[in-house]
Amino acid sequence: MKKITFLTDDFCALFLGLFITLLALGTLAQPGLQAWGWAASIQEWVNPAQAVKPVDPKSTVSPAISLAGTLGFLLAALMAIDLARGNPVGKNLPRHGLVLALGYGCFLLGHHGLLAVTDTRKLDSFGLNWSMGLTGEAGYLLALLAGLILGNLLPIWANWLRASASTELFIKAAIILVGVSLASKTLGQAGRAGELISRGLAAIVEAYLLYWALVYLMARTLFKFPREWAAPLASGISICGVSAAMATGSAIRSRPGVPVIVSSLVVVFSTIELLILPRFAHWLLPNEPMVAAAWMGLAVKTDGAATAAGAVTEALYNPGEGSLMLAATTLIKVFIDLFIGIWCFVLALVWQTAFTPANTTSRVRWTELFSRMPLFLIGFFLAFGGLLAAGLTWPELAKPIKSVEAQTEAFRKPLFALAFFAIGLATDFRRLWSPGLGKLVLVYLIALFGFILWIGLAISWLFFQGVPAVAPGGG
Repeated sequence: MKKITFLTDDFCALFLGLFITLLALGTLAQPGLQAWGWAASIQEWVNPAQAVKPVDPKSTVSPAISLAGTLGFLLAALMAIDLARGNPVGKNLPRHGLVLALGYGCFLLGHHGLLAVTDTRKLDSFGLNWSMGLTGEAGYLLALLAGLILGNLLPIWANWLRASASTELFIKAAIILVGVSLASKTLGQAGRAGELISRGLAAIVEAYLLYWALVYLMARTLFKFPREWAAPLASGISICGVSAAMATGSAIRSRPGVPVIVSSLVVVFSTIELLILPRFAHWLLPNEPMVAAAWMGLAVKTDGAATAAGAVTEALYNPGEGSLMLAATTLIKVFIDLFIGIWCFVLALVWQTAFTPANTTSRVRWTELFSRMPLFLIGFFLAFGGLLAAGLTWPELAKPIKSVEAQTEAFRKPLFALAFFAIGLATDFRRLWSPGLGKLVLVYLIALFGFILWIGLAISWLFFQGVPAVAPGGG
């Protein structure tokens, strides 16, 4: 079968995220109707029989069938993507199943009472004396750990699984569903959506105009990198990791290997940031949850690691129902992705006019830039903007929109867990010791710990200090 080249992970994530959302929207037309009411909602548990419940409390579907159906849908989605792309469905089926089992299994295990419970009354009901209090997001960390172990200690298995462990597909589909959650949470909290958007936009513009220039100048002047290396390096380190490095490489027409090497380095350091930065932020900023959440969006590279760091940070602060911490991290990251597109067009224009001879064949094709634009942002803004507008126009829809959120959450959270697993699987710490990467690693270390983290913290404080994670009276 001929392969269809436009079916990128970004395109498939857009389709998957919107498909889940559109089916859930049936609740708006007919309250009480829940297309995904049978899907599995994972609960905190000690007895495994209590770990899974259907989303709809009125559903008669058993927990086992609910769980099997949820995994079955995700497996069917991966197989449909394979079929559409012309990939061997039968050959990929076992690894798809194993990736789903491992990622979802870690997510389920992370809800065990010893890891997740934060309410002392629940401790008593579970017969526990203590808990780590990580909430169910502990499952994300377990998924990341499982991926790291496989990726670095069992490379043969990791290589076999990587074809099914698509970080971009999982995280971008999940971010589209975050749009549903964000709309639901901001409805009824007057001004919060506009506040987050305006603060987030201001923060990223200030941060990245500083970040990019400083990294580029350091790479060019101190380390004598040519422009071909300095530009993708500056974008990868300062803007948004893999997407930024690849888009910049296309914009300036660099050799293909340049952004790939930069991207590999970014993935490794993003994982390190994900493991360390949320707890450091919680220790440093115990009373400023929104500053910490914004900092994750500004400092942690790659969509997956940043959004994951936001989820871990929210779990550490645990501000309660109606928290906008993950929404802040996600919005900032989404605006950064938009900034990638704008910045790459600027770079392409500069390279076309200043650095590329008119008669050369290496001049950039504008279609390549369009192909690098993140499609999942369309899905995010459709979900977020559409539901928010509907809820503000017809206030009686606020309650049905909460039901829409509950249905999409049954897939958003597992997709995040799968993304964590895929991030771990793709992170090869041995790359840090590969020949020729020494100078690149040094630039990254100096940039990250020398100014990116601290500029990001200062700007997060400037725009989000004193902003409550939950609106007074909200929740």
